[in-house]
Amino acid sequence: GYTAWDPSSPAFIIGNTLCIPTIYISYTGEALDYKTPLLKALNVVDKAAVAVCQYFDKNVNKVNATLGWEQEYFLVDKALFTARPELGIPLKTRHNEVAPNQYEFAPVFEEANLAVDHNQLLMDMMDKIARKHNFRVLLHEKPFANINGSGKHNNWSLSTNTGVNLLAPGKTPKSNLQFLTFLINTIKAVHDNERLLRASMATAGNEHRLGANEAPPAIISVFIGKELTQMLDELVSKVKDNKSLTAEEKTELKLNIGKIPEILLDNTDRNRTSPFAFTGNKFEFRAIGSSANCSSAMVVINSIVAKQLQEFKKDVDAIIATGLKKDDAIFIILKKYTISSKNIRFEGNGYGDAWIEEAEKRGLSHLRTAPAAIDEMASKQTLDLYDNLGVMSHRETLARQEIAYELYTNLIRIESRVIGDLAKNHILPTTLRYQNELIKNVQGLKDILDAKDFKDLSSIQMDMIKKISKHVKVVQEATDKMIAERKRINKLEDPKQKANEYSDIVKPYFDKIRYSVDKLELMVDDEMWPLPKYRELLFNH
Repeated sequence: GYTAWDPSSPAFIIGNTLCIPTIYISYTGEALDYKTPLLKALNVVDKAAVAVCQYFDKNVNKVNATLGWEQEYFLVDKALFTARPELGIPLKTRHNEVAPNQYEFAPVFEEANLAVDHNQLLMDMMDKIARKHNFRVLLHEKPFANINGSGKHNNWSLSTNTGVNLLAPGKTPKSNLQFLTFLINTIKAVHDNERLLRASMATAGNEHRLGANEAPPAIISVFIGKELTQMLDELVSKVKDNKSLTAEEKTELKLNIGKIPEILLDNTDRNRTSPFAFTGNKFEFRAIGSSANCSSAMVVINSIVAKQLQEFKKDVDAIIATGLKKDDAIFIILKKYTISSKNIRFEGNGYGDAWIEEAEKRGLSHLRTAPAAIDEMASKQTLDLYDNLGVMSHRETLARQEIAYELYTNLIRIESRVIGDLAKNHILPTTLRYQNELIKNVQGLKDILDAKDFKDLSSIQMDMIKKISKHVKVVQEATDKMIAERKRINKLEDPKQKANEYSDIVKPYFDKIRYSVDKLELMVDDEMWPLPKYRELLFNH
């Protein structure tokens, strides 16, 4: 393959090494990296957004997609981490997150390509600096059960060369209509491509996290808040198809938009269960996993919005051609899009079973597993989207899907092998050794007590011995079955089938083994237990 310098992302120095951001392409011209399709997606959304901005401001000739990522992570003691088998950035804030030993970085917003490079650099630096201070950074999305996992919230917007954030309500009627245009088109883009958006964050680690302990569910929905919902309802009720609004009606609609900017800024903490939330002047894609490269989501978001803006321009121009004025045409199309994309908007609790049922009624997909979501990467809709926009060819898209399947399979395979090793070489030998100590204790009691006292005083030990035997049996049998299934699946040729069987057949053994191991951990002598426990990893400062 060949590399080419990306001049839009500054070079930097680490130690004595000059690092130059580059694209990487094959001998036959296919993109072999994340950056090439990202740059193409940013270029196409730039052109599509500029064309729409021309309705409102002829001075706009450049639109940048902006990104502000929030990087969550756990920081644990290096020695304790090692005891458990495991396989130059403008930051604005650094603070504690919800879980013990969990933290978050948030940067200054910047152009999306540069932001992606900075996030990659940050993750590398975090790992190196942590090791230097005898810590380990955990970017795994769900390293600890039953407490918060770690995500990477992608805060996305579009900004013009004239200094305008296109997703921020303005101070004039014209700028407010522009804001509404980009808001509704983004919602429509998510509605029409929710399966692909789900695929953009489908990884093995994120599969453990989604839908648990404050992570968004695997169902894509959009949160916009009560005020904007009322605004869109008003738009739908007042705008009549193929009929001009009066000057007073148009001005009232535009001014009503301008009344809500300050209220919107308080929306941030009301979207905890939403995967894709509007938070005042940007959309926050909350479902991305902590270890992810932001490019995956940014390619999807910018591509689907670009396509939607192209369709919007085409639809508006068609109505203008019938003789209606520009503002009337824009309002008519925005009403049409608002109605057709209404099902993706959800303001309630995304954690409950009620939402799963409601989402199904709305026709929204619930791709529970990563392989089910990865399947969407090669749907006809996705292939045509990227090909028509010039972001990726069919060959490039299909290659990325195969890689995603293989990566998922390998990661679950590694987890399975680690679980098998822990169970057979650590947990079971230690447990049986402790059980033997209990048996010796019972035998000693039998030697010194009469039959009546022995039966009464040894009952607790006997009960523990029986419970230990029960859980040992579960762990041993489940581990053997898991290993057998893994060996069988490894012989399969089809990447999609292997990924699905690892997800559907191998992965369920994890919870079964884990349940009995957790029970054994509570019974076995703490000094004998071979692994650091959660309380030691999370609270031992």
